Amino acid sequence: MTLELLTQKYTNETQQNSQKHFGYLTPRMYKYRNKVLDKKPYIDAQRALLVTESYQKHQAKPNVLKRAYMLQNILENMSIYIDDETMIVGNQASSDKDAPIFPEYTLEFVLAELDLFEKRDGDVFYITEETKEQLRALAPFWEDNTLRARAGTMLPQEVQVYMETGFFGMEGKMNSGDAHLAVNYQKLLTEGLRGFEEKTKQAKAKLDLTVPENIDKYHFYDAILITISAVKNYAQRFADLARKQAKDASAARKAELLEIAAICETVPYEPAQTFAQAIQAVWFIQCILQIESNGHSLSYGRFDQYMYPYVKADLEAGRETEASIVERLTNLWIKTLTINKVRSQAHTFSSAGSPLYQNVTIGGQTRQKEDAVNPLSFMVLRSVAQTHLPQPNLTVRYHAGLDPEFMNEAIEVMKLGFGMPAFNNDEIIIPSFIQKGVSVEDAYDYSAIGCVETAVPGKWGYRCTGMSYMNFPKVLLIAMNGGIDPVSGKRFTPNYGYFPEMQSFEELTTAFDETLRYLTKMSVIVENAIDLSLEREVPDILCSALTDDCIGRGKHLKEGGAVYDYISGLQVGIANLADSLAAVKKLVFSEERLTPAELWHALQTDYAGEEGERIRQMLINEAPKYGNDDDYADKLVTAAYDVYIEEIAKYPNTRYGRGPIGGIRYSGTSSISANVGQGRGTLATPDGRHAGTPLAEGCSPSHNMDQKGPTSVLKSIAKLPTHEIVGGVLLNQKVNPQTLAKEEDKQKLIALLRTFFNRLHGYHIQYNVVSKETLLDAQKHPEEHRDLIVRVAGYSAFFNVLSKATQDDIIARTEHAL
Repeated sequence: MTLELLTQKYTNETQQNSQKHFGYLTPRMYKYRNKVLDKKPYIDAQRALLVTESYQKHQAKPNVLKRAYMLQNILENMSIYIDDETMIVGNQASSDKDAPIFPEYTLEFVLAELDLFEKRDGDVFYITEETKEQLRALAPFWEDNTLRARAGTMLPQEVQVYMETGFFGMEGKMNSGDAHLAVNYQKLLTEGLRGFEEKTKQAKAKLDLTVPENIDKYHFYDAILITISAVKNYAQRFADLARKQAKDASAARKAELLEIAAICETVPYEPAQTFAQAIQAVWFIQCILQIESNGHSLSYGRFDQYMYPYVKADLEAGRETEASIVERLTNLWIKTLTINKVRSQAHTFSSAGSPLYQNVTIGGQTRQKEDAVNPLSFMVLRSVAQTHLPQPNLTVRYHAGLDPEFMNEAIEVMKLGFGMPAFNNDEIIIPSFIQKGVSVEDAYDYSAIGCVETAVPGKWGYRCTGMSYMNFPKVLLIAMNGGIDPVSGKRFTPNYGYFPEMQSFEELTTAFDETLRYLTKMSVIVENAIDLSLEREVPDILCSALTDDCIGRGKHLKEGGAVYDYISGLQVGIANLADSLAAVKKLVFSEERLTPAELWHALQTDYAGEEGERIRQMLINEAPKYGNDDDYADKLVTAAYDVYIEEIAKYPNTRYGRGPIGGIRYSGTSSISANVGQGRGTLATPDGRHAGTPLAEGCSPSHNMDQKGPTSVLKSIAKLPTHEIVGGVLLNQKVNPQTLAKEEDKQKLIALLRTFFNRLHGYHIQYNVVSKETLLDAQKHPEEHRDLIVRVAGYSAFFNVLSKATQDDIIARTEHAL
């Protein structure tokens, strides 16, 4: 038997054994899962039609009211349905996995790509001719009337060059709404929307309307009341539909549909009393938030904490069994996969695989600093293992006192090979939050938001991360080229020096520092212009109402309503910068084996010819590499990163001084799949990387440059200023399934993780447990690997929906042994 067949056989056996460990989906959830997976994703025009209708009708009203009436029109008139297999109801679009269009954010790319959606290399969507015509008919109203158009007019001329070239990767931000947060689900369940409604009415009644700013608050409060009523009516529509379907249903399904109707007549307006009510209330809000806004990374927060009281009460009362709770959980995760979002082709390069980043956080510590693991934490693991899907994105909060049995179960899930769970470390995140001004109790209550980034659920403002990209290797190339982007030929910064003329490594680092500081300042200008446009054009009312303390302050999220407001951009290509600086320092200036002119010529010609390849091999094989616990490379990138951290801290965000604690910026490495897209427009780099090829992902080492094993990788990562990279330090690792074959292998991994988190203060880690042979076979025979899921970056995706460039990037990652 060939190595490939042996590996495939072993992988199948390992996954089957691990699946037995967690049990299997119930027959109907198995049927429901396959039904959703088999459904082709279509572009859905219905939301766009209803939004346009509402905007035309309420054109003269303040934007907060316009947005409230818009959501009301959608929720009261959109198509609704109840799948035969489900116990949880609520849909985002006309059918499962269809992608609604959000014309108030952008219609430009949609119209430009109508005939291209089905021809994409990855992230394919289908579209009917009728839908195309419906969307084209909307174009006249939205011309120069979208967020993207108005944000474009807000951008000063000084930053237009960066937008023209896509340098800061702002495509998604100009096309999207609220993102990277979790609302206050705990308060929703205990008070219901009725509680939020009463608080809004009381706040409105206390307004002194002679105070100018209270006029805006008055309209904001009216918008919340309209929205809450709309959500209540949306739930009632499902109650009516369930009762209607019950008339022709079998006896068992009739009873279930009548229960669904009773639940929908209660939540989310009234407080939840049972687990069935609680899970339905959470799903209604999770779904509606993504009808209101096309932002992503709208997460569930600390699911095992706020849901456990209902699980405990139902188990004790005999209303539920552990098996029935797990089935409801699997139902929720399948519903989570039905949410979809279409991105522009340019945006897919940084968000490959159509991710929504809906994160569920379990484990960690309570606000009282005790281990938070409870029976529901284990049930979440089991249910996620059974559904085996890329959504939700599952995160385990690690701490030194984490339940060992729970840690074991988390690794068992990891062995299933779909990239979950990821681990975030309380031992570094909590102190970092406290240092930034978050209260101790709130810091202990943080959750993962989207990928690896973190925030306090229900209290954090818009976009804790995901702002502009900073392509570190490209910054270096611009510094080497006298401030001119070598790809576009456009001037990006003043001339701080020209590499072929430099006499020392210090000249290069000085030029890099000045270039990075200048571009950081430019990124802030771009971010501010877009943030102000979002604030003025598309306030999202439901999301704001469910975030503390927007009602108390009378401000929506984007104008300072949240308790905390910190944001970060994403820094890309950290390992490439480390390896490039190490190669230049050693081979050009220390050993003088290359002249600056020779290296610069090699970069400009993409290492063409025999001489170019000779130089490239020298750079790859004869210079220190980040990821091997080598201070030569590791400290160079740390020093470079410190420049960015120092500079970005100078610039508060647009909510600073308007109410929230913080209002500042910090750094983050959760670059999703931007390493592929950002690499496309980057010249060859001094680490030996070819032009146009992917950059290193997250803070992970460059592919196959980490030659001294996983422990050395972790030691290199630990040298980064993690306590200042509060936006997330994303580390992807890849192991062959055979590496975790035996119990002692699993214990080795657990010991490695505990060392990384306890002693080295690592921020985050996640694993792809899949062989290179399996991935290569999936490229050749995709029909045989429909369920193959891989960890792309801070999220997982079906391998088959990824572009070939992203697939190749994952295949090329270093495969470690323990």
